[in-house]
Amino acid sequence: MTAVSTVTEPGRGPAAVAPGERGATRIADRVVAKIASQAAREVVGPLPPGVAPPHATVVVRQEAARVRVYVELDYPGDLGGRCARVRRQVVDRVRTLAGMHVPEVAVLVERLHPTAAPEAARGRT
Repeated sequence: MTAVSTVTEPGRGPAAVAPGERGATRIADRVVAKIASQAAREVVGPLPPGVAPPHATVVVRQEAARVRVYVELDYPGDLGGRCARVRRQVVDRVRTLAGMHVPEVAVLVERLHPTAAPEAARGRT
């Protein structure tokens, strides 16, 4: 017969699980969506009046978040480059702030806003 011993903490009884192993942290989808939206805003920059700020939807499964970010961009411009910067920023912020892996970020451009050309600013079209 083998004797079973338990480690006891003074005044607390047996310590079955180390303090760092107790409990779990769950971050809601909407919290990760807010992080992703703010990350996209950082890339898009200041918005002209009437332009909707970026928003996101997220599906979290275990420790991975799949993100869809909806943005409005000015045109003409490097749309592909800006979308790539949004993707990188979202991945970085979600990884840093929520500690989640982001295997997919889909950037959906909902609307393009024409920027004023220099000729239009001088009254010519």
